[in-house]
Amino acid sequence: MLELRDFSCERDNRLLFAGLHASFSAGEIWHIEGPNGVGKTSLLRQLTGISREFGGELLWQGRPINSCRYDFASALLYIGHQPGIKTALTARENLRGYCPDASASQVEQALTEIGLYGFEDVGCYRLSAGQLRRVALARLALSTQPMWMLDEPFTALDIQAVAALEQRFVEHAASGGCVIMTTHQKPHIDSLKVLALGEYIPEVSLG
Repeated sequence: MLELRDFSCERDNRLLFAGLHASFSAGEIWHIEGPNGVGKTSLLRQLTGISREFGGELLWQGRPINSCRYDFASALLYIGHQPGIKTALTARENLRGYCPDASASQVEQALTEIGLYGFEDVGCYRLSAGQLRRVALARLALSTQPMWMLDEPFTALDIQAVAALEQRFVEHAASGGCVIMTTHQKPHIDSLKVLALGEYIPEVSLG
């Protein structure tokens, strides 16, 4: 689905990583790992197209990303480290805004499955950090996009919510999707694939 060839990233005149090769295919779940500052979020922003400053090649279904950005964007669901929730709205209103094609019953079911039953019409400014994260993650239950990219999806979630989210990833991969995530926690997922960015940190900096 997505391929990196001789990929590199520079930030603040420092080369974070270089010579990165990876292929992300249908049915796979990937964990991008490495110490703080190694470039995990930077890589994810490049993969999503938020940042277009990179070296090397980025291919979507065998085509250079610049030639098929609309197709790629249509196939991508990205949830960043910040939940991106409008706190003036309710959980239900936020999810409707994210997924306007979903029916009312689908929105209700998604919020219930993520553990927000009873909080559907509560203003998000009254919710905890973990509940705000759940509002954002409720989009996964309504997603039709095959490629999911998530930056620290387990932040502020309790053990039960983390386990449920891991199961959601497994189900998505089993249906032909692909998941790429950064997280400081080690996911408990069989056949998890790991991309360790620390292996691609160059010895010298630019300047």
